[in-house]
Amino acid sequence: MMGTSLGVDMKRGTAVSGGHRHHLKVINHVRRYGSIAEAVKQGLVSQGIFYECVQAGIPFSLAGSIRDDGPLPDTQMDLIKAQEHYAELIRGADMILMLSSMLHSIGVGNMTPAGVKMVCVDINPAVVTKLSDRGSIESVGVVTDVGLFLSLLTKQLDKLTSPYQLAGK
Repeated sequence: MMGTSLGVDMKRGTAVSGGHRHHLKVINHVRRYGSIAEAVKQGLVSQGIFYECVQAGIPFSLAGSIRDDGPLPDTQMDLIKAQEHYAELIRGADMILMLSSMLHSIGVGNMTPAGVKMVCVDINPAVVTKLSDRGSIESVGVVTDVGLFLSLLTKQLDKLTSPYQLAGK
């Protein structure tokens, strides 16, 4: 919403003065709407993962921790309930994309049955290593900022689904 990820300008890749506080400002703004879905409905959230999930009716699960900034509305702070919801959501999954949340990525990785492809994106190489060390040959790790990764992924997916590309040109 503010064009930054972890205080870095998403287009220029440079640090933004005060950018490290942007996530707190966004969390507090979304909280005023009461839920992520309502923030989407009212037009506050107009792009991104949560926007797409809400618009397409795709369920998501946010699990909190004692260290959370915020947290965002819809975050389950009862970790047993959160784990049960995670297990429910990954049941039958062919692929899981884990984005920039070390403890949640490792937790979901440990819950995931063999044969499910996992892509872990984190700026911390230790997270990627930890997941690949669990013995899954289906795991792929990408060490980068998740915001930059998603912007590049979106561009590539747009190319694959553009009418020009689909026409084979």
